[in-house]
Amino acid sequence: MAPDSGGSVLSREEVDRALARFGAEHEAIETSLLALQDHAGRRLLEGARLTGATRDRWARAERVLGLLWNRFDLLTDALETARELRSRRRDPHREELLQLSMVLAGSNLAVPGEAGGVEHLGWRELICRMNTGYAEVLDLLVAADVVWSALPARIDLLATELHRLRELAHSVGVRPGTHPAGAELADITEELTRLRDEVIADPLAFWQPAGGSSAPGGGRPDTTRYDRAARALDDIRREVDAVIGVRKDAEERLIRLRDVLSRADRTLAEARTARGEVLAKIAASEVPAVNGPASALGEQLIAAADYRRRAQWHRLSPLLESLEQRAEEELRRARESLSAVTAPLAVRAELRGRLDACRARLARVGRAGEPLLVERYDGARRLLWTAPCDLRAAESAVRRYQEAAAEALTAPEAAPTHHTAELRGEP
Repeated sequence: MAPDSGGSVLSREEVDRALARFGAEHEAIETSLLALQDHAGRRLLEGARLTGATRDRWARAERVLGLLWNRFDLLTDALETARELRSRRRDPHREELLQLSMVLAGSNLAVPGEAGGVEHLGWRELICRMNTGYAEVLDLLVAADVVWSALPARIDLLATELHRLRELAHSVGVRPGTHPAGAELADITEELTRLRDEVIADPLAFWQPAGGSSAPGGGRPDTTRYDRAARALDDIRREVDAVIGVRKDAEERLIRLRDVLSRADRTLAEARTARGEVLAKIAASEVPAVNGPASALGEQLIAAADYRRRAQWHRLSPLLESLEQRAEEELRRARESLSAVTAPLAVRAELRGRLDACRARLARVGRAGEPLLVERYDGARRLLWTAPCDLRAAESAVRRYQEAAAEALTAPEAAPTHHTAELRGEP
């Protein structure tokens, strides 16, 4: 493109305003480029052994930085030329104004292209291109600097915490090969080492640009892997705390376990005794069998005591938790078994109570001695107090006695009383 003046000749006032504006822009550009040159991210990138996307983008950014300074030199030369022309006289001639217009308003800045060749650009267009290159470089520098400022320090703190936890874990037997948490500690150690190396070599791999934002440096560090390691470490810390807790109260928990299992055994023994009694006292009744004590729990309790004696807290911790749950289940099962085998005795006791209560109500109104009532009472009582007791027959006899008592109280010569409903078993 041939040099031109932009199609018009600026007046003296327009020239002065353009010089002032371009002077301010030149100063701002210089300040920005110097800030880029002195940016912490640039110094870190220059001294780092980069890989991946960061290496590729930094190689381009270095080329862009060189172009920015070259173009700044072009602007500097153009501005000095314009200032020298304007300083020749207070009122420039038309020829001088034409030259100034060509510098300030024309497309006369010969700019080397990135792919070779030369372009003729105006001041405004060149600044626009420089702004684009500046934003590209700044985005890289800010992203790398933010990632390097955030992640390595956090990784180092987590690694220090990991080291302390590993020593504590080893002291209570949580080691690789002996406890799952010990292997997980080793895995987290390796992961943090890898993560730190990768962050240092390729920080842009851990950068999440802000969606919809075009501002340089818009985004945040990607802490996914760090967060995952931190959560895993918290899980292991809880596991180690549980092991330490076991060490503190292991004897008390073992005593409680022995007590629960002993109560379960006594309850089962009581159920077996009660079953024999029920079979002897109750006829025509299905009595469930009573299982023996859980021998496996006793064996595991012995193993738990051995772990405590040998200070194998990492093995004792999960075993105690399992034993406590299963011991409570064993006690519940024993109680349910006792309730199941003694149910027929409870039914007999309930029938005896109904029979005596009915007779007592009749006695209060003077009707208990009537022959039919005495006969039915004696028959029911004989069934209920004879071993083995036929519960079905006894229940039928009690019901017949209650019915006869209710009829006696509702006979014409007997005034209705509130006892009638009671004898029939009504509310």
